[in-house]
Amino acid sequence: MSKSSKIGRRERSNKSGYLFVLPYAVLFTIFILTPVLLAVVLSFTNFNAIQFPRLVGFLNYINLITADETFMQFVLPNTVKYALIVGVGGYVLAFLLAWALANLPKVPRTVFALILYSPSMTTGIAMTVLWKIIFTGDQTGYLNSWLMDIGVINEPVIWLVNTNYLLPIVILIGLWSSMGVGFLAILAGILNTDESLYEAAAIDGVKNRFQEMLYVTIPSMKPQMLFAAVMQIVGAFQNGQIASLLAGNPTPGYAAQLIVNHIEDYGFIRYEMGYAAAVSVVLLLIVQIFSTISKRLFGED
Repeated sequence: MSKSSKIGRRERSNKSGYLFVLPYAVLFTIFILTPVLLAVVLSFTNFNAIQFPRLVGFLNYINLITADETFMQFVLPNTVKYALIVGVGGYVLAFLLAWALANLPKVPRTVFALILYSPSMTTGIAMTVLWKIIFTGDQTGYLNSWLMDIGVINEPVIWLVNTNYLLPIVILIGLWSSMGVGFLAILAGILNTDESLYEAAAIDGVKNRFQEMLYVTIPSMKPQMLFAAVMQIVGAFQNGQIASLLAGNPTPGYAAQLIVNHIEDYGFIRYEMGYAAAVSVVLLLIVQIFSTISKRLFGED
């Protein structure tokens, strides 16, 4: 019997392995795979959550592209801006902060890492209470009070209603809360880089910390970089909670309306479940495209 056939037979008879995988497989099927498949099926129907779904083919997707002016003029541009700044910008910021913390002694590094990570653990309600106090639209709001004290403004600004400021505020809060598990993964990857690689790089001509980061640190921690990139992308595209909690759904003038808010608007306010499912499928495809790009950049053969 050949070696390959022996290995194949051993893998097929590995009942203990399948037993350990079974709980995850069941949960994955129930809570991830099944909802995704149902969303795809419902996206081809007209469903109001009361009557039985009626098949309409690609009509929801056609209306999304050709007839939904709110999506094309506000939702999609807002989501792209938010994803580029909070997703890409937050990812770069997470790496730079992790790299800076890795150069500190253990105790201050742990303290600062906890400070940076803690906003990502904040619940939506707590986050809303905190930031609404800062951006309250009268003179009792912290930001209005401070700007009036230094003479920048003469009267309070209604921050959470003004369409010029709402999206930047949502982006600011998104960046503030973006140092999550991806940030910790990058920090762990930097701290676990083999020191002998830096010694070898110094012999080969690497002269400063920036060159060490570029030629040693990043290439040696591609798995952590990939994980952080995927987590940052998913977090950026699915984070519509901030805007809806601060300004309601839909937001004033659709100024901070993201794709997730659009899905909630049609699915749970208008009860157009079929159309909301189509938008969610489009969001899933967008996330998949960006995740594939990240895998190409940081994946290993």
